[in-house]
Amino acid sequence: MPKLMIPQSPAIEPAPLRRLVPDSGRRSGAWKVAYADFVTALMALFIVLWLLNSGSAVRQAVSGYFKDPRGYAGKVGAGPANSGESLPIRVSEIRQHIEAALRQAPEFQRMRNGIRFAVTGEGLRIDLIETEQGRFFVNGSSTPTGDGEHLLALLAAELNKLPNPVVIEGYTDSRPFRDAIPSSGYSNWELSSDRANAARRVLHQFGLAPHRVVEVRGYADQKPLEPNDPYSPRNRRVSIVVKF
Repeated sequence: MPKLMIPQSPAIEPAPLRRLVPDSGRRSGAWKVAYADFVTALMALFIVLWLLNSGSAVRQAVSGYFKDPRGYAGKVGAGPANSGESLPIRVSEIRQHIEAALRQAPEFQRMRNGIRFAVTGEGLRIDLIETEQGRFFVNGSSTPTGDGEHLLALLAAELNKLPNPVVIEGYTDSRPFRDAIPSSGYSNWELSSDRANAARRVLHQFGLAPHRVVEVRGYADQKPLEPNDPYSPRNRRVSIVVKF
């Protein structure tokens, strides 16, 4: 009698184990963003610490850049380790050359108290400050005095050696000009603008190239040198700005 054969079930292979892998599309780059933020904050901290321990010339250069980045970027040379030191040094050299040239003028000694140099965010500013009797311009007029014309001639010779653009500004005190009113008459606005333009013409006459003057400004009494004394004659001045 034949044996009964019980068919065997086919072997069932176990399903392969699936490894749980995190969603790399959403989470793998998150640490990079956090790391970049950390590095940026650390760099900002180092810059602040560097500025706090830098000299005043470096801080002034950085401040000037943020006030006028377009004009500053074109003129700053990279000093040692890109420190930005070259710009203040260059401005200091320009000032020394101009001062040396002005000292050659016989009238410099009696006018020296009316000549002021200052480095601002815009550039090297040369202020020609008036007195009650006038110094660089005939009192109440836009006509330069003999001393004023000679001084401007010396400035023209020195400025012509530089590539920098030049701005000329005129200022007055707060005394009304010949009782003019804002709506009519020749006022401090006209006088300040006319003096700045008169200085421009003298600079061109003595060699400064016409394209070098990029702006002529008249401020009347709006930016006094002595804000606590708006009638002070020191508020009457012409400023020549050698831009960075």
